[in-house]
Amino acid sequence: MAELLGSIDQGTTSSRFMVFNPAGEEIAKAQMEHDQILPRQGWVEHNPEEIISNTEKVIEEALKSAGLEGKDLVAIGITNQRETTLLWERATGKPVCNALVWQDTRTDRIIAEIEGKEQSEIIRSKAGLPPATYFSGGKIRWILDKYPELESRAKKGEILFGNMDTWVIWNLTGGKNGGLHLTDITNASRTMLMNLETLAWDRELCDIFRIPMAMLPEIRPSSGSFGETLSSGPFQANLPIMGVLGDQQAATVGQACFAAGEAKNTYGTGNFMLSNTGSRIIPSRSGLLTTPCYQLSGKPAVYALEGSIAVTGSAVQWLRDQLGLISGAAEIESLANTVEDNGGVYFVPAFSGLFAPYWRSDARGAVVGLTRYANKGHLARATLEAICYQTKDVLGAMNKDSGIDLQIMKVDGGATVNNTLMQLQADILGVPVVRPLVTETTALGAAYAAGLASGVYTSPDDLKNNWKEDRLWEPVWSSDQREAGYSQWKKAVKRTLDWTNGN
Repeated sequence: MAELLGSIDQGTTSSRFMVFNPAGEEIAKAQMEHDQILPRQGWVEHNPEEIISNTEKVIEEALKSAGLEGKDLVAIGITNQRETTLLWERATGKPVCNALVWQDTRTDRIIAEIEGKEQSEIIRSKAGLPPATYFSGGKIRWILDKYPELESRAKKGEILFGNMDTWVIWNLTGGKNGGLHLTDITNASRTMLMNLETLAWDRELCDIFRIPMAMLPEIRPSSGSFGETLSSGPFQANLPIMGVLGDQQAATVGQACFAAGEAKNTYGTGNFMLSNTGSRIIPSRSGLLTTPCYQLSGKPAVYALEGSIAVTGSAVQWLRDQLGLISGAAEIESLANTVEDNGGVYFVPAFSGLFAPYWRSDARGAVVGLTRYANKGHLARATLEAICYQTKDVLGAMNKDSGIDLQIMKVDGGATVNNTLMQLQADILGVPVVRPLVTETTALGAAYAAGLASGVYTSPDDLKNNWKEDRLWEPVWSSDQREAGYSQWKKAVKRTLDWTNGN
């Protein structure tokens, strides 16, 4: 039997487990959605116990569907929604509350107290991030403030923090009975608490948020040892966990973007563009994030510039769930194709404020340019264009920071099956867009990290050879059409600003 690799992909809306062969081909897959808990405006939560239960179920289902057992796998990797924040009791394994999802904006007051002060610049220079509700540090502080009795216990290491990677590792390796409290550099970097140069928790950063360092997991390279699964768990075997990457860094590895200047854009709940900058830590002057891309065991870290967009695929979900314009996400393509253009309608889905390159938590969503002529087809098309225009915003900032104009955009994620969206993306960017044969690059990247650490692959060059093109879209819009559309988009963005005052 071929050397098979397993991958747990714990995402924002679902958890999945996939099995790949060394060629990067899918052998098995199972997926389950979990509840999106919305207690009030701006709050987004997940039930951590539901997530770990679903993770165990999809592992068992995927293996069974392919006639496999856990012992048939060489190693597993884990990739996850980043920034989503969870605190739990070491002794019982019980979460102290629901996980606060990366989209959650309840920490706006905590962030507002930091923004514009010396602390803000310390975070930017050391962590490579702007102070924002997006990241985990403020979320940890909010939970500790909400439950003040936890702080003294956190100082003793009785209360643990983790993003979802840490929660999955801890449960698979024993949970309350000796589970390992670990994370990797890519996930640790999303907290505002890790120093980009030392790749370690930084006391000065922790002090800004008054976070006890005893509650933080041990940081390890992305490709290396993260313990073993228990034979009593869903794998029914002691399998080495050999790769852990935040979802967007995992997709970058899955797209084989190993050379400086190579970039990918992932279309999921949000959009995330990463450009490999090699060993250079490039501070962004254009509203991007400076972040680790990955680190192989025993090797220096590789860094990236990242543009994070909060709402893209979730805007399509909004059309489905809140407005009822479509019954399934796939319907948006046919609805958008009932019209020739957007009819002058622009939709800025700033439901959680605006992320890169604006970083405006005061922004809220807006649909502008409405006339009696506009219909639901125009709104559907404006939703697809919003995904593409937000990506153009980020690419412009990335070109400015790196000094390199992107020649081709590698894309992945669920929305890339929408051919209309991909053609619009090429038209709006003015560069070709290419989709790989395997679009599940997030799960694939985690499997690749595990494969590199376990010896299935000898070097990243093996992974480059696996990458194959599925389809290429060339831009067809004229430059005048592209510039006119983008000008109107920028006007629409301005209408979303200064909508809230932090309350």
